[in-house]
Amino acid sequence: MREFEFTIQGRRWRADLASPADLAIPLRFDGPQPSFFATEPARAAPLRSGGFTGDVRLGGSCNCGVYSLAPHCHGTHTECVAHVTAGGEHVAALTPVPPSLAVLLTVQPIQLEEITLADAGGRALSDHVITREMLFAAAARWLADPWTALVIRTLPNDSSKLQRVYAGPCPAPYFTPDAMGWIVERGVTSLVVDLPSLDRADDGGALAAHRIYWGLPAAMHDPQLAVRGRALVTELAYVPDAVPDGLHLLELHVPAFGADAAPSRPVLYPVQEIAA
Repeated sequence: MREFEFTIQGRRWRADLASPADLAIPLRFDGPQPSFFATEPARAAPLRSGGFTGDVRLGGSCNCGVYSLAPHCHGTHTECVAHVTAGGEHVAALTPVPPSLAVLLTVQPIQLEEITLADAGGRALSDHVITREMLFAAAARWLADPWTALVIRTLPNDSSKLQRVYAGPCPAPYFTPDAMGWIVERGVTSLVVDLPSLDRADDGGALAAHRIYWGLPAAMHDPQLAVRGRALVTELAYVPDAVPDGLHLLELHVPAFGADAAPSRPVLYPVQEIAA
């Protein structure tokens, strides 16, 4: 099967399954890798059990590795509301999800000093942010389309993102509360970003954008209070320049981890609306 047809709100679409765009950053345990909020890289070592060594190069009968990583810190990952709550459904209980119509938007974050925020405490004027206005402008051509997934590509978009070490209190752009409010108003249930976090790395523990996205009141940790507790966020993706802005079909691959997050692989397929 090379094509897939689907219907949303009475409109028919065709996806080209022969042209996938992989948005996941490969995690290379023996080479350069992206890192955020971690002091140690992801590591791999052969399993050792009795006289067995899980490495053919060391005389083992087969390769069997033991891998150490923090999904939030070491590459493309998908997280759920359990990231900020005490308990609640883990990512395995919320996935798999059906493929969804997505819009890919490219935005150029701006310095915080260029805008006025009522709650700018804990931020620096040199921070770069994504605003409601820039998202609305970037999405203008597709506002009437029934997408429920949103993929954000930030500029500049050079390949250094594939192995960038994000360090410091604000190593990357983040979303303003208004911007995340617009995403919620649009009904987005799967958000994919090429940033290490929706929020500033050091925001005093507020995680305001995360909480707005999941509909969780400030400082609350009860998962029952999350109005949008089934929505998913994928961070540290990488969107190649060759993938055009606009509508795509998003397929999200997430292993069944009983945890708040898991390494993941978002894939985009080109779509075309079928005339009635």
